[in-house]
Amino acid sequence: MDRLKKRADFIAAARGPRIARPAFVVQSRLRDDTGPTRIGFTVTKKVGTATERNRVRRRLREMVRLAGVIAPPSPCDYVIVGRRAALHHEFSVMIEDFRSALMRLARMKDRTGDPHVSRPSPKFS
Repeated sequence: MDRLKKRADFIAAARGPRIARPAFVVQSRLRDDTGPTRIGFTVTKKVGTATERNRVRRRLREMVRLAGVIAPPSPCDYVIVGRRAALHHEFSVMIEDFRSALMRLARMKDRTGDPHVSRPSPKFS
């Protein structure tokens, strides 16, 4: 698994589907090439001081490593946006949340064929 490093890749993933969890948000983007699955991490200054942001980032990296992400059939980019709750959230719960978020993103892709196609919202009368 590779890392996302270019700003354009982070922005492209932000336009795709996302799944929110208490400690983080997972954004995804389906790519057209044949490269490996890539993951990027971001933690905004709203989370706290530099020390706290770095701690959140380290916890997110370890969460991904321990979750054992299985590469989907199509190459994807994932961006994990850390939240302040990641500082104190139970680590085993974070790992399960991450796995469930990836499964929900995969189901979204399977249901529509392309997770990046925006569907019109239902009209309520």
